[in-house]
Amino acid sequence: MPGSLEKRKHLSTSLRQVFTTYWRRKWWHKLAIILIASFLTLTGCMYGIAQWYVWSNRAAPYDFGASFIADYSKYLGLDPHANYLGMLNDLGVRRLRLVSYWSDIESQKGKYDFGELDWEFREAEAHGAKITLAIGLRQPRWPECHQPGWVNGEPITVWQPQLMQFMTAVINRYKTSPALESYQLENEYYLKQFGDCTDDSTSRLIAESNLVRLLDPFRPLIITRSNNIIGWGINPPIPDEYGMSIYLRVWSTPIGRYLEYPFPDWYYSFMAGMEKISTGKDTFIHELETEPWVPDGQSVLTTSLAEQNMTMNVQRFNDTVAFAKRTGMKPIYLWGAEYWYYRMTVLHQPDLWNAAKQVYTEND
Repeated sequence: MPGSLEKRKHLSTSLRQVFTTYWRRKWWHKLAIILIASFLTLTGCMYGIAQWYVWSNRAAPYDFGASFIADYSKYLGLDPHANYLGMLNDLGVRRLRLVSYWSDIESQKGKYDFGELDWEFREAEAHGAKITLAIGLRQPRWPECHQPGWVNGEPITVWQPQLMQFMTAVINRYKTSPALESYQLENEYYLKQFGDCTDDSTSRLIAESNLVRLLDPFRPLIITRSNNIIGWGINPPIPDEYGMSIYLRVWSTPIGRYLEYPFPDWYYSFMAGMEKISTGKDTFIHELETEPWVPDGQSVLTTSLAEQNMTMNVQRFNDTVAFAKRTGMKPIYLWGAEYWYYRMTVLHQPDLWNAAKQVYTEND
């Protein structure tokens, strides 16, 4: 113990000597010291907030859900109903994130076809599953904004009232369902760098939020954000909860290669913690990357399995789920159930499907 104490004293004296030596030198040495000290202080504060957020959520169970989009299942050449029932029966998914594409339901102006979404709701009800329903113009999967063809070219003054009318029809149809748990309003609304969208005005989002509150004031309203955007929401509309997307490895067009985001898990805990401090609202993971992100211009249908594995294989799947759990955000919705089913039934590689089954089994 005395030796250990002497070592600490010696280290402290050495650090003071280094600091004094550099501080007495030129002005830019002082500036470097100030910048380094500021960075370390800021990082320490961020880490402290992150650990507080993880600690504050420690008692909540890890609850895993999954997104499902029938259009994407069809794109992969699958039977979407078999895909969906596989998620419910084989994987045991009991939290679902579903979509209400305007382009699908009102492909002809004034004529609604709720057949597919009605079926998805009935099966969720029969299996005791809960649904978070995406509503609005911008919803998950490319091109993000899913307006019907008859809207194209119309000014916002024309199509916004029509969108509000469509949203009203969707909410009124499903608000009595015992499976409906919450609404997701738009999808990563302010992520301008991604998606084929023409309007991201705050005024439209506020108007849509007010509409949802009016039609169904009893269910939580969720607004989602991307992990690519630094900061947290503080301006209206303020939802009941924030959803976050987390992607760890993607194809970057500007650099022409795969990009691994350098942020540690506690960075996302910090953002969730700051949201909680700023607005009092919780944040959960609404979209966790567990499917491949193939190079731009390619389709997963024509990309080799080896290339697909560059961004998602079993090891990456398990590592990504573990990463998400360390953030302390709960629940966690996995992204890619259609692909897991495609990989199992078409590529005859059940590895990701079985890995997902393990996650949902442990979730019981």
